[in-house]
Amino acid sequence: MSWRLLPEGVSPAARTLLIGRGLRAFADGLVSLLLPAYLTVLGFGPLRVGILATATLVGSALLTLWAGFAAHRFGRQHLLVAASVLMILTGAGFLLETDYWPLLAIAFVGTLNPSSGDVSVFLPLEQALLAETIEDRHRTDVFAVYSLVGSLVAALGSLAAGLPDLLRALMPMTLTQSLQSMFALYTVLGLATFLLYRRMPLPVAEERHAAQQPLGRSKRIVLTLAGLFSIDAFGGGFFVQSLLALWFFDRFGLSVSTAASIFFWTGLLAAFSFPAAARLSRRIGLINTMVFTHLPSNLCIVLMPFAPDLWMAVALLLVRSALSQMDVPTRTSYVMAVVTPAERAAAASVTSVPRSLAAALSPSISGYMLGLSAFGWPLVIGGALKAIYDLLLLAMFRRVRPPEESDAIGRPS
Repeated sequence: MSWRLLPEGVSPAARTLLIGRGLRAFADGLVSLLLPAYLTVLGFGPLRVGILATATLVGSALLTLWAGFAAHRFGRQHLLVAASVLMILTGAGFLLETDYWPLLAIAFVGTLNPSSGDVSVFLPLEQALLAETIEDRHRTDVFAVYSLVGSLVAALGSLAAGLPDLLRALMPMTLTQSLQSMFALYTVLGLATFLLYRRMPLPVAEERHAAQQPLGRSKRIVLTLAGLFSIDAFGGGFFVQSLLALWFFDRFGLSVSTAASIFFWTGLLAAFSFPAAARLSRRIGLINTMVFTHLPSNLCIVLMPFAPDLWMAVALLLVRSALSQMDVPTRTSYVMAVVTPAERAAAASVTSVPRSLAAALSPSISGYMLGLSAFGWPLVIGGALKAIYDLLLLAMFRRVRPPEESDAIGRPS
C-alpha cells in the first residue's frame, strides 16, 4: 500500500502501527475461518464452538480494559510488545493442544479473534497512539487508512484459510495436521509483530501524557457511547465470522475453501468502504455516516436466512459487507474527537471493552440456536438489535459534533 494514502505529516510511528495492524489482521482473518473448522474436526459441536468464541471475547475484553487504564503508567508501546508475546504464546498453545478444556483456557487468556473486526488488547493502544500522529482535521482519514489496511489484509487472511487443502494436496498429512500448521503461521505472525513494535519509534505524546489520569472530564459521554456500542456489539456477536462461517457450512454444505473465497470478497468490499466513509463524513458528519450506512447493512443480515439459495445469501452478505464497516473509522474518530488527548487510550478501552463483553454473551446463544436449527435465527436477532442501536445513536448524538466537524460539514472535499 502506498503511504500517499496518508496525509502529510504522519510520523514513522503511525506507519509502524499500520504495518502491525496488517500483520494482526492477516492472522485474525485466517483464524476466524479455521477456528470453527478445526474445532469441528476435533469433534466439538456448535455449542462448544460458541462457548469457546465467547471465552476469547470475554478474555480479550478484560485484558483490553486493563490495558486501557494501565497505558498511562506502563506506556502504550511496552504494552503492545507484551501483547505481541501473548499472541506468540496463543498460537503455540493451539498448535500443541487438542483437548477442549485447555483450548478453552488458552482462548480466554490469549489473543484469538473469532470475529471479522478487531476486538483485541492491541486496539485501544494502537488507536490512542495513532491519534497522536496527525492533526485533528485529518484524523478520520488516518483511521480510515487504519481500517482499510486491517480489512484488506484480513480478507487475504480469509483467502489463506484455503491453505490447509493445498497443503494436503502437496504433502502427506491429515486434515488435523494441516489445520494445526495454520496456528504455527499465527505464531510466526505474532513474532513479527513483536519485533516490529519493539523497534517502533516512540511518539513524543507517549511521554507527555504518561502521568495523567486515564479518564476524567469526558467520563459521562464515554460511558454513554460505551453503552450504545454494547447494544451494537451484542447484536453482532450473534454472527461473528466464525459462527457465520459455521452457518454457511451447516446450511449450504460449504467447504472451507469456498467459504474462504466468499469471505475474501466480503473483506475486500469492507476495505474499500473505509475511504468512502471518511469522504462521506466530511459532507454529512460522523454520526450520520455511521447510522445511514449501518441500517441498510443490518436489513441485509436479517434477510439472509430467508434467502432461497446459496448465491442469494452470498449476494446479501456482499451488499452488507460494502456498508456495514463504514461506521468503524468514523466511530473511532468520533471517540477520539470528543475526549482530551490524555484520555484517548482509556476512552478507546472503555468504548471497546463493553463491546467485547457484550459480543461475548451472544456467540454461546448463537451456537446453541444453530445446533437446534440451521435456519439462521441468530442473524435475524442480531441484525434487529444492531438496527435498534443505530436509531438510538442518531437520536442521542446527532447534535453532538466535534469542533472541526461543525466548521467543515458541507465544504467540497
